Amino acid sequence: MNAENPAPQGSDDSLKTITMVVYALQLASFLAGISLLVAVVVNYVKKSDVQGTWLASHFKWQLRTFWFTILWWASALIVLFLVGPLLGGLLFIASVLWMIYRIVQGWVRLYEGKEMYTEP
Repeated sequence: MNAENPAPQGSDDSLKTITMVVYALQLASFLAGISLLVAVVVNYVKKSDVQGTWLASHFKWQLRTFWFTILWWASALIVLFLVGPLLGGLLFIASVLWMIYRIVQGWVRLYEGKEMYTEP
């Protein structure tokens, strides 16, 4: 938020809700994969709304979670075909665990009202 364009009253709560919804969509992607794409679209559409707020760090965290997850899944797929199912499967499982960690860590810090990328 800046002096030229102050945020409307209560917008912090609605932006926090949007941020929470994105975490929920990321988590729901384990049941319905399309929700991961919906989450990243919401991130990009609402990204300018959170600029200058403490929630911008959560959006950065969520976007990095999405893109690195895609990178790890693509890597796991390549390893699966080039090396074999054991190593490819392990890489995929590790990436899923990493994604779950990122979602839970972000959601907890959001609930606590803390930014990401700061000391706990």
